[in-house]
Amino acid sequence: MMRRFSFGLLLLLAACDRPAPGEEAIDAGNPLEIAARERGIVRPEAADLTGAFERRHDLGRDAMCVVPDGKSTWRFALTASFGDGLSCEARGHATRDGGGWRFDFAGVEGCSVLAGEQEDELRLPGDLPPQCDSLCPGRASLSGLRLPRASWAEADAKGLRMKGDDGNMTRPCGA
Repeated sequence: MMRRFSFGLLLLLAACDRPAPGEEAIDAGNPLEIAARERGIVRPEAADLTGAFERRHDLGRDAMCVVPDGKSTWRFALTASFGDGLSCEARGHATRDGGGWRFDFAGVEGCSVLAGEQEDELRLPGDLPPQCDSLCPGRASLSGLRLPRASWAEADAKGLRMKGDDGNMTRPCGA
């Protein structure tokens, strides 16, 4: 009994020195961190959403392009694949909203979500307004979609190709 108590106490003490989940410590004085920030590889808090986001997985590819569309406003297009013939496509505008990004989806009244960006990954909330259900066919949904940032460059966002409704590849942020 005493051994189990001692072992449990040892585990608790070992965990005391770790940051809480979601609060990973970044050593801003680390030379590699400094070099990455100077070269634009890592950005502390993104004030600009411009760029390309992309993830490949067993069921296909999720991608989003974001380009400036006026002062403090961006235009976006995204696609999320859930297998052959099942995908969500959406477009709209985004603005900075506190510590996150407000995405207003075009053509869907009341479909507005606040997404966060963590460690160069854009994360849509797990619970979207019911109005957003029309963005995807069947039971597919953009809820909880995570898109890692592939590039900060506007040129990459404009060049990102996505499959259109007609099956042809398009550049939705290119024009």
